[in-house]
Amino acid sequence: MDMFDNGDLPVVLVVDDETGSQDAIRRTLEEDFRILTAGSAEDARALMENDEPAVILCDQRMPGTTGVAFLKEVREHWPDVVRIIISGYTESEDIIASINGAGIYQYLLKPWMPDRLLDCVRGAVEARSLQQDTHRLDVELRTSTSVLRARKVNKQQHVKAAFDFDRIVRAPGSPMDGVCELAARVARHDLSVLVQGESGSGKELLARAMHYASPRADRVFVMENCGAISDNLLESELFGHKRGSFTGAYEDHIGIFQRADGGTVFLDEIGDTSLAFQVKLLRVLQEGEVRPVGATRSIPVNVRVIAATHRDLEKEVRDGRFRQDLYYRLAAVTLTMLPLRERPADIVFIAKELLAKSSRDMGIPVEGFTSDAMASLVTYPWPGNIRELRNEIQGALALNTVGSTQLEAQVFSARVLQGTSGNTIGDGSVLKLPQSGTLHERIEVLEVAILKETLLRLRWNKTHVAKELGLSRVGLRSKMQRLGLEKK
Repeated sequence: MDMFDNGDLPVVLVVDDETGSQDAIRRTLEEDFRILTAGSAEDARALMENDEPAVILCDQRMPGTTGVAFLKEVREHWPDVVRIIISGYTESEDIIASINGAGIYQYLLKPWMPDRLLDCVRGAVEARSLQQDTHRLDVELRTSTSVLRARKVNKQQHVKAAFDFDRIVRAPGSPMDGVCELAARVARHDLSVLVQGESGSGKELLARAMHYASPRADRVFVMENCGAISDNLLESELFGHKRGSFTGAYEDHIGIFQRADGGTVFLDEIGDTSLAFQVKLLRVLQEGEVRPVGATRSIPVNVRVIAATHRDLEKEVRDGRFRQDLYYRLAAVTLTMLPLRERPADIVFIAKELLAKSSRDMGIPVEGFTSDAMASLVTYPWPGNIRELRNEIQGALALNTVGSTQLEAQVFSARVLQGTSGNTIGDGSVLKLPQSGTLHERIEVLEVAILKETLLRLRWNKTHVAKELGLSRVGLRSKMQRLGLEKK
């Protein structure tokens, strides 16, 4: 579920003297943001005079100045702009010192991961929005307490509705019904929950639904991807640090656990953390208090922890890569998000929802799928789950026939049409060559797979199929009848 409305996309300014880096960032962010680019600090200043961005992504190494020096200037003249630095340096104390001095929101190391960059920018825009909302609410509080109360109630109701369990799209009678029902029951109780599932299967969406169905719904929901940053930065981000705790720690930093006091902390990819960090996290969960880096006293916090992982944590425990005591602390209740290949009926509903959203966002009016297109989506195993499905639909929209009201099968990627994920074939079933039989019988299995893929890709145009495969129309028709491939 996307948090931004295409009607007024937040502006992100990318400042980097390398056009290749600009293009890579643009491709990652352009679906959710309007991207401006500048090759130098001087060009960036000129752009900002006319169009103030919500977020600046700035490279540390630039001709004439450093990214940190430029962002210090931005802080003085454009204090509402959220600043993010990207660097190829290792995370030395000097870099951390300069970042803290410039009041920079986040620090990303090259090579950055697309999902990490997207989550970081989304978080920055949300933080800016919350800051602006806070300012507006302060004004309203001074002028009218009744307006404030009404606004707060309406906002809470809107947020709860946006993340209700019903917004987890699925088919009637879906296997996900049981998962959502169990999650709704658990949400009412203050228990730690472990959500397991493959990447892209919707673990964060389930965690948010649980938060907004819980007694903590009127407090904050804060998430952190534990696998995306190093132990030192993760400890500082979660637990905070004190001024002077290390070289360049010029000001106190409040960690996520303190910011989420009374609310919910979602720790994504908890299985990717080191054993050393797991000890520190376990201590926080057991004692109900955090000690910021460099602090002499602990601070009590009251948070609910929902953790998620794509790994089998029980196996990780057996193999000595995850602490057993932390596992038991996190997994009071374990929920499993099923991959799309185990709930193919849901693909129809999810695909329609994603198509409607992507069609609006991209300004390409398409009402639905052709039967061949939907058949291709349902039978492909989707190793990347919902994230891969969304990307496939958006790419297909861009390639679809202009003016067509239906998304057509031939605009899908070859891997979807062929169903090639591992050893699958066009109908999504596993391709298993016979272990016995004649050469002709074994080759016939491959022949069926090739014919299915070609027929789907060419929209059952037998003239084009026959031409591509080097057959006559009569020969193709005879082969299809013999192999049972007549279109239904």
